[in-house]
Amino acid sequence: MSQSKSIIGIIISLVIASLILLAGSQGSVIMSGLPLFLICGAIGFILHWAVFMPSYAFQTEHYFDLTGSLSYITTVIVAVVLNPSLDIRDLIICAMIVIWAGRLGSFLFWRIKKDGQDSRFVVMKTKFTWFLMTWTLGGLWVLVTMAAGLAALTSNTTVELGILGYMGIILWVFGFVVEVVADRQKTEFRKDPANQGRFITSGIWSWSQHPNYFGEITLWFGLALLAFPVLSGWQLATLVSPIFVFLLLTRISGIPLLDRAAQKKWGSDAEYLAYVQATSKLMLAPPKK
Repeated sequence: MSQSKSIIGIIISLVIASLILLAGSQGSVIMSGLPLFLICGAIGFILHWAVFMPSYAFQTEHYFDLTGSLSYITTVIVAVVLNPSLDIRDLIICAMIVIWAGRLGSFLFWRIKKDGQDSRFVVMKTKFTWFLMTWTLGGLWVLVTMAAGLAALTSNTTVELGILGYMGIILWVFGFVVEVVADRQKTEFRKDPANQGRFITSGIWSWSQHPNYFGEITLWFGLALLAFPVLSGWQLATLVSPIFVFLLLTRISGIPLLDRAAQKKWGSDAEYLAYVQATSKLMLAPPKK
């Protein structure tokens, strides 16, 4: 990627972040004259930029995913510590984000340590502006994905959980379980030397080509549903969170990248083509006969 495109990417990311921070700050608890949503929303960017500097100096991407997880966890902890009017909804949202981020971050960190590198970063980490753009996008990813939950955490409004709250909790738990099971099944599949160079079609992967992404999208929709009752006015714009996750994983990154790589590797394999034809792309459904 050219330097000019990377700079444009950084600028666009910061503009989007500014709009989210402005919207989420409406109705936020005020701390030292600043909206708590604004204070917490900036943490992800600060941490990503701080870790970017040594990462570029040592030409390593090993701490990219871990930084993302630490950003989520640090952000919600700061929100909980500084918000003087916490309720059960806030504590549940905090627990959801900490559990999800801690599990996924550690999983991705140990996976890259085992593999030695992430192929996406081979060239990127040698280009200053391109690498900086990626770390900036990491900060944006943290802010946008958790925007609805963070808006609820920092809101000065209190509402009983109600039916929407319980539905959100159930949806989040379902999505989290699907993601964890999918990751574990794929990890165990890859451990078997007999599966070297093969694609997984067993377990939950027989129902969905990308069950881990299905789980990820589902849990963020659940969290947004839990957050919704306490949001109002411009805060409602933060409900873009699950939509952003869905579009990014299904249209931009995630699935499109993996599908292209799989097509390149197994595109002439009749078994793979049959699996793709018979198996749902994202939604969990019984395999077609």
